[in-house]
Amino acid sequence: MIVRTKYLKMIADDFQVVPIVVLIGVRQVGKTSLMESIEVNEKKLFLNGQDAEIAGLFQKFSIIGKYLKSFINKNMEGYLMIDEFQYISGISTMMKLLTDKYPSLKILCSGNLPSEAEEPLAGRVRTIEITPLSFEEYIFFRDKKIYKLYQKFDENTESSALTAPISNLFAEYLIYGGLPQTAILNKTEDKIAALNNIYTSYLLNDLRKYVENKFFVRFNELLRILALQTGKLLNINRLSAMTNISYKKCEEYINLLEQMHIIKLIEPYETNRQKSITKRKKLFFCDTGLRNLIVKNFNDIDFRLDNGAIFENFVMLELWRNKSVDGTLNFFRTSDGTKVDFVLNNLKEKIAVESKYRNMTKSSGLVAFNRFCDDENIRKRYVVNKNLNTTHNGVKFIQGFLAKNII
Repeated sequence: MIVRTKYLKMIADDFQVVPIVVLIGVRQVGKTSLMESIEVNEKKLFLNGQDAEIAGLFQKFSIIGKYLKSFINKNMEGYLMIDEFQYISGISTMMKLLTDKYPSLKILCSGNLPSEAEEPLAGRVRTIEITPLSFEEYIFFRDKKIYKLYQKFDENTESSALTAPISNLFAEYLIYGGLPQTAILNKTEDKIAALNNIYTSYLLNDLRKYVENKFFVRFNELLRILALQTGKLLNINRLSAMTNISYKKCEEYINLLEQMHIIKLIEPYETNRQKSITKRKKLFFCDTGLRNLIVKNFNDIDFRLDNGAIFENFVMLELWRNKSVDGTLNFFRTSDGTKVDFVLNNLKEKIAVESKYRNMTKSSGLVAFNRFCDDENIRKRYVVNKNLNTTHNGVKFIQGFLAKNII
């Protein structure tokens, strides 16, 4: 079992404030394992929301109350853990009633938080997005010796023979992603098989519940086209024309993919000085391994036409993990050619980031980037690249495998 201490701390911290915590994220990202790994002094009860008998218990407050008391204790001092809680009808109202009556009860759920749950649970719930493994986590579970070496590196570490093992694992990570089931496997064919199983046995089965059979072939084509457009602006009109799916239905499917944490859409950055030329969002995937499975391409990262898009997707995910709870991650571009891949706003300060998947020999060619940062008073500026670690004219050039240090 992969234990992710970062999330265990977040859960513990949130329970200091609210009685209900919900873990969200793409299928097979490790939400259930995370729940099972939690060690508490109080009694805990683990339930599966997909079990019809369990779901039936939640239909009457008196019944579920009596059931929980028999397994936790009469004062309800403990933890109730519900996996796939969205399958239980009326679960949000029942959780509200339970935590109102039994203030010592803590409820930890996994699954997608239904939109109708927001009102009854207002002020009582916090959500934690569980993302695929970061590159740092990936190294830890792939090779403990290399992980110890990696821990000695910082934003000033230059490329050398010492960094070669890290670079090799990084190339592997970009192709196969960070879903826990793939991280623990050594052979490439096993990683691909694991990804294929997650995609066909879990994600497609979930999607079939929301996509009509007559549209499913076209929906699969839409998903493939989206994967090929990683890092590009979302154009629903064009997608509709390419797939022969109506604009409204296409928009509905894209929202579904985002809600299921398969894709992530980044909004344009707004500034008073320069207006972004677009209101369209930028498209990324929540895991590069799933993305590569959808396009059916697991070729070496250095011999792919889409390596820049995959690298940019990785940078986005690393920045997303470093984003504060109330922070934002955006992109910016104008008609005069100014383009900034990412603007991370952690409320206390902003960070501008460019993604360039290439070996760099000099740190130049960033006039528009620096002008934008000057206009927006952004002091922290990064260019994430393959090899260069240096600082030039206030811009920090940093290797991709050290992107976690962008803070």
